[in-house]
Amino acid sequence: MGLIWMIISWSVFGLIVGAIARLLVPGEQPIGFLGTILLGIVGSFVGGFLGSLLFGGEINLSNPAGWIGGIIGAVIALLIYTRIGKKEST
Repeated sequence: MGLIWMIISWSVFGLIVGAIARLLVPGEQPIGFLGTILLGIVGSFVGGFLGSLLFGGEINLSNPAGWIGGIIGAVIALLIYTRIGKKEST
């Protein structure tokens, strides 16, 4: 039962963080519901990686730094995704 709760909690976290990132980045993002969840999950990994590089420790989701790092990472991932998408469509 632990794995199911872990998947659910990561999905909810990813949805919240991904939605906040999509609100912060102007313009149209061609991703749906599942894309928003994946954006938040990828963003949390990017934010955790950057946080560990900058601060030398582990940043987890149970503290505000983990949420802020996840949002920052999701914004970075979304900006990269939208830039790559624009280059491929032209």
